[in-house]
Amino acid sequence: MDVEKERKDRGIVLAEERTDLAVERSVMAAERTLMAWIRTALSMIGFGFTIYKFFQYKAEDLAAGIVRRPNAPRNLGLSLITVGTLGLMAAAWQHRMFLREIGPSRKREKVSVSFVVAMAVILIGIVTFYGVLLHAGPF
Repeated sequence: MDVEKERKDRGIVLAEERTDLAVERSVMAAERTLMAWIRTALSMIGFGFTIYKFFQYKAEDLAAGIVRRPNAPRNLGLSLITVGTLGLMAAAWQHRMFLREIGPSRKREKVSVSFVVAMAVILIGIVTFYGVLLHAGPF
């Protein structure tokens, strides 16, 4: 009887270990997904800012009326910056909710480095948006 109890206990231990590993794999998958969103958002913010800066026209061209829609690159840049920043905000929120959902099954709470990086990129996106919108800042 002790042998059967020992096998059952060992089976329970192995099952709990596998469950813990499955949860950790899920957390790592969520981290990778957030990092993919960070890369996408950073690309969109950077590309939006690049379009804005690349198509800044000389004052002579604007005064001469050569440029038909001088605000078009600025508007496209603002749109890309906005989509990148809002997309990352939504992804970070979803990531946080997922970690909170599986939180009770985790043994200890860890600080998500990718979440901290996402917050920094969101801040960069907001600063860039207002810099482009108001023609202010170090740009």
